[in-house]
Amino acid sequence: MAESKKYEITVNTRVEYVSDQSDIELGRFVFAYTIDIANTGNIPAQLISRHWIITDAADQMQEVRGLGVVGEQPLLKPGENFEYTSGCVIATPVGTMHGSYQMVAEDGTRFEVPIAEFTLSMPRVLH
Repeated sequence: MAESKKYEITVNTRVEYVSDQSDIELGRFVFAYTIDIANTGNIPAQLISRHWIITDAADQMQEVRGLGVVGEQPLLKPGENFEYTSGCVIATPVGTMHGSYQMVAEDGTRFEVPIAEFTLSMPRVLH
């Protein structure tokens, strides 16, 4: 069994600007993000915690750590995925998020899954 394939999780992201909860004059820009977490490895693994770094265009950074995602700590068997939607608020029309998930495999091995940086952007702000 290839060790590199054993603990492999794929993360895909989608972002949506939430205009009805945002207030441009007050510097409140709300974004919903949907995350799809897939176990592309060959051993079951459970998501234990998350770590996010959210940065707005003024370089104001928010750091978020917590157990699970949306109140759950999903156990993903090989080939299974878990999708959830959450949100964040920043003070500028553009920002970024990146982070990681902390996982525990069925064999007790702990490993970290990086989440690549993605853009938070109000429509028609970036080309």
